[in-house]
Amino acid sequence: MVKVPVRNKCKDNPYTLGYDEEKKVYIVKFKDSKKEQQNIEINKDVYEAFNKFEVEDESFLYKQRRYIEYSEVFDYSLYKRAIKKEKSIYDKVEENIKNDELKKAIDKLTETQKRRIRLYYFEDKTLNEIARLEGCSIKNIYKSLELAKKNLKKNLKN
Repeated sequence: MVKVPVRNKCKDNPYTLGYDEEKKVYIVKFKDSKKEQQNIEINKDVYEAFNKFEVEDESFLYKQRRYIEYSEVFDYSLYKRAIKKEKSIYDKVEENIKNDELKKAIDKLTETQKRRIRLYYFEDKTLNEIARLEGCSIKNIYKSLELAKKNLKKNLKN
């Protein structure tokens, strides 16, 4: 018996195709209503028709798995699958408090440190770009940012 490719099948497809090399015949295997295995010899045209149907069936199952929504759509399932999840009121309040504390800590920095923190962290400028803007070396910008972070930590602990 020649091995036929294993395919994903729809639950409504109860048969398996095969080819017996000794007898040189195509076979359809299935279980009858009494759950007994039946092997029926078929000609090549019928085999190709069954084979074509299996390929189409497999293609349909792939598309169904890939594109069709299986789960029920409820608020909970939508929230669970959301990419950007809405924060709870407690998380929002906590975030606002932390942001206020951070703003107060930044206000305690020198004007130069504030400007460099804003440029580096909030405007996504590189050390090189900030150095060019301010007409100083990258090393000075780096040291200033490190000192600013150290002062922020100190101010946030108080």
